[in-house]
Amino acid sequence: MLASNLSAELHDDQAQKVDKYLHQFHLSDKTLMELSMRFRREMDKGLCRDTNPTAAVKMLPTYVLSTPDGTEQGEFLALDLGGSNFRILLVKVKGNGDQKVEMESQIYDIPDLVMRGSGSDLFDHIADCLADFLEKMGIKDKKLPLGFTFSFPCLQTKLDESVLISWTKGFRLSGVEGNDVVSLLRKSIKKRGVKENNTFGHKTVIPRHGSVSPKRLWGFGGIVVDHFYRTALDSTRTTQLFMNCVIV
Repeated sequence: MLASNLSAELHDDQAQKVDKYLHQFHLSDKTLMELSMRFRREMDKGLCRDTNPTAAVKMLPTYVLSTPDGTEQGEFLALDLGGSNFRILLVKVKGNGDQKVEMESQIYDIPDLVMRGSGSDLFDHIADCLADFLEKMGIKDKKLPLGFTFSFPCLQTKLDESVLISWTKGFRLSGVEGNDVVSLLRKSIKKRGVKENNTFGHKTVIPRHGSVSPKRLWGFGGIVVDHFYRTALDSTRTTQLFMNCVIV
């Protein structure tokens, strides 16, 4: 019984009802293998320049060409945008191979009107919240590197340039699709008078790099929400998507 592991307190009739609903989520080994093969085919299509536009799995390059080695240190700002609210973090990294990380963060809401307004409204709101966070942390006069996690389908053309393909998750902001979201954020931050050094990272690059240390190297990172995001470190020889790009 699938429900037998859920709770020892379930009566037989309750367990049968639970099994009835859980059974439709139980996949055979044959079905799982077929799904795996289909997924692999779509990954291969995503890596090919000619078939990438029609691939279900886009395999978009991140232009992150190395992983942390444990010597990184300093203070960093991070923005995590992916839903009706977003998080701002102050991350303090101690180097010397210890990988000691201290974080302070705050969550800010995104009003419905902003989610369905213009792109400038959204990024101006983010800049206002960032200014508020810096004031509360007592670091408004510091110029810190800023990592931007933007959890929407994007075509990244270099490390700090990423063009929004389409909105998801209920966002309907005008003037953003087809444009570089990093430039839009920088424009709003500059208008607000906030000091920053802005960079960009896609959603799954962050957990993957967060797992890396000199003693432990993971090849994949993933996030399961209303969408599935996956990242992997691979040789550029496996993809044709870099052929028209300059790597420095």
